[in-house]
Amino acid sequence: MEDTAGSNPQSLGFTEKLKSWLSWSWTYVCFIWFGMVLIMIYVLWSPLKLQESLTSASMFLNTLTPKFYVALTGTSSLISGLILIFEWWYFRKYGTSFIEQVSVSHLRPLLGGVESSSTTGLFASVNGEAEPRPSVSECKVWRNPLNLFRGAEYNRYTWVTGKEPLTYYDMNLSAQDHQTFFTGDTPQLRPEDAVMQKAWRERNPQARIRAAYQAIEMNQECAAAYVLLAEEEATTITEAERLFKKALTIAGKDINLLVYIKRRLAMCARKLGRIKEAVKMMRDLMKEFPLLGMLNIHENLLEALLELQAYADVQAVLLAKISHYMLHILCVHIASRGLADKIAASRRGLSTAEMNAVEAIHRAVEFNPHVPKYLLEMKSLILPPEHILKRGDSEAVAYAFFHLQHWKRAEGALNLLHCTWEGTFRIIPYPLEKGHLFYPYPGCTETADRELLPSFHEVSVYPKKELPFFILFTAGLCSFTAMLAMLTHQFPELMGVFAKAFFSTLFAPLGFFADKMESFMPSSFWHQLTRI
Repeated sequence: MEDTAGSNPQSLGFTEKLKSWLSWSWTYVCFIWFGMVLIMIYVLWSPLKLQESLTSASMFLNTLTPKFYVALTGTSSLISGLILIFEWWYFRKYGTSFIEQVSVSHLRPLLGGVESSSTTGLFASVNGEAEPRPSVSECKVWRNPLNLFRGAEYNRYTWVTGKEPLTYYDMNLSAQDHQTFFTGDTPQLRPEDAVMQKAWRERNPQARIRAAYQAIEMNQECAAAYVLLAEEEATTITEAERLFKKALTIAGKDINLLVYIKRRLAMCARKLGRIKEAVKMMRDLMKEFPLLGMLNIHENLLEALLELQAYADVQAVLLAKISHYMLHILCVHIASRGLADKIAASRRGLSTAEMNAVEAIHRAVEFNPHVPKYLLEMKSLILPPEHILKRGDSEAVAYAFFHLQHWKRAEGALNLLHCTWEGTFRIIPYPLEKGHLFYPYPGCTETADRELLPSFHEVSVYPKKELPFFILFTAGLCSFTAMLAMLTHQFPELMGVFAKAFFSTLFAPLGFFADKMESFMPSSFWHQLTRI
């Protein structure tokens, strides 16, 4: 065993040396190989009768009519056009070039290329050293704390527009959340709980509702069944509130159910205009269950306080919680109140408060660059998904959907955002190997957002991807060959003269090289070499 273990590093070392040698040979020896090929062609010029072959080939080409060249260039243009269409479709769907992906995946290892994934998970620190990224996955999907009611809000959108606002992936995540959240505290699963477990997994809404009624028939005090009916069957917020109140009276001591129901009741009060009542319910809920901070109940509280324009209370909540993007942007909202007009009209330097407002915008935009276009109404809004991706387009949609009205109410806030948000991108290094105030923007947000957001929504992508080389190349090739086909068809004689001049110029260096080789080497040497 020791000998085997000792021999493996040697074999691995030999393999690495062989790969590095092959990589070096492909890089530097290609010119030598090209020269050897030229010498071989010259040596075999007479034995293989290459001169006669070229003469016959040129005679054949001279007999071809211009129609042949029109057909040749037209076919080349058609084929390159089809490749261009496929490459463009593949790039729009997957964000990369098909030819480039195949080349990197299959040809690069053969040429000794080194994968660039070794730096994944690292980002540059302030002093230039590599540091590990946070342990939390960059593209972890979180439950949207302000998610709408399916029956009273999402379904109404479907009835009006005929479009589904939720993706199957998003609803499947919600089903998993409900299964985990509503299993109950009892060690043994009750029959009605087993029915509800299956109900959350049902893809058809009517099947879920029928399963909820079945659970109620088995046990009139099945609170989870009333929760499902309030979420999915109730067509108005008032009806949903009635069902949630019914569920609250029979929830018992199930903490998960109690927290979920009380939170949704507070959201019902907020939607029905009883904002002070909603704020009190949320504060009481946070005091009663302080350890459930992961549910982000404070975000519901912040939105309600902003509706009351209780900015001092909003700032107190912000100081008490660890902030992520939404809290950064709320800081901007508070800091920019009354400052935008001063900044626009001021000809002197900015004050400390004004600088704080601008810096807060830079922090917020760097954390999630998708939000400003929604707040400035440069991009259309849709209903927010039930799950969001932090720093992604889904989070931007959810934030703007609920907070755009608060920004409009704060005089000058949107004007300040409009004047300063684009300046953020001049600060961030490009390419995004490191950030300015945060760690680099993750590259996986586009894929996750496409799963969370409906297909009719144009997902915002950052940074904007440049067109791959092969798309530009095939576009140029298609245009060039199409132009040649048109010119050959319109001016056959002129294009024939141009083609002869082009090829004679192209092969002139080769003829010059052959003449120099004949004058440099003695004829007897070439004679003996050809005999060998």
